[in-house]
Amino acid sequence: MTARTRAELATASRIVVKVGSSSISGESSWRIPVIVEALAAAHARGAEVVLVSSGAIASGIPFLRLDARPTDLATQQAAAAVGQNILMYRYQESLRPFDIVAGQVLLTTGDLENPTSRSNARRAMERLLGLRTLPIVNENDTVATQEIRFGDNDRLGALVAQLIEADALILLSDIESLYTKPPTDPGAEPIDIVAPDADLTGLEFGATVVNSVGTGGAATKVSAARLAAASGIGVLVTSADLVEQALAGAEIGTWFEPATS
Repeated sequence: MTARTRAELATASRIVVKVGSSSISGESSWRIPVIVEALAAAHARGAEVVLVSSGAIASGIPFLRLDARPTDLATQQAAAAVGQNILMYRYQESLRPFDIVAGQVLLTTGDLENPTSRSNARRAMERLLGLRTLPIVNENDTVATQEIRFGDNDRLGALVAQLIEADALILLSDIESLYTKPPTDPGAEPIDIVAPDADLTGLEFGATVVNSVGTGGAATKVSAARLAAASGIGVLVTSADLVEQALAGAEIGTWFEPATS
């Protein structure tokens, strides 16, 4: 049943959790076991959990001895090919103590737009969940092109939540909640709840306003959260460090109420 409030996250049957590169790559890779422990706790109570995880390119960079994130598509694809393997290994090692097997799912925008491949993806995800694995989803960076990329995994998280008809979506960030303007600006106030019909015009998220075309950060989380909420999925945006509290239904972060129609 769709989570209508934060508190209902504690009893939601099917949850999608999305985490970004900055939260689990490089010096932040220590956070993977922390996130996995929280996901395993939800899994242990019987919930079906799907993790949408960025980080393949970032994880591959040091193993290819690159000085910085590549800017050309071919090297990004190469870094993703190496990094996806590393990323999945780290997740599986963290899941091992809980006797949970990870299932890798790589998708592109085209996969979810084409009826046949969308149906195939949904069937595979349903079977993985039925087998009590933890599906870990990422964009298929090795075949994606500039034209068909999701652009950010916040949107991918929302699309996956729609695909499997999840009860809730949790978008993990580097701050506890969304703010009316960049949190460092004077007068910035945390946003508690966003109603389905809320007018967010004029509110600033990072360097962009809500209704403009954002390329990352809070702006994409707002866009993805509204996309999922409009289809009847409750969405929580909060810090990756609060994932355990989020899954326990704590009153944290910014909650996007699901549409009822």
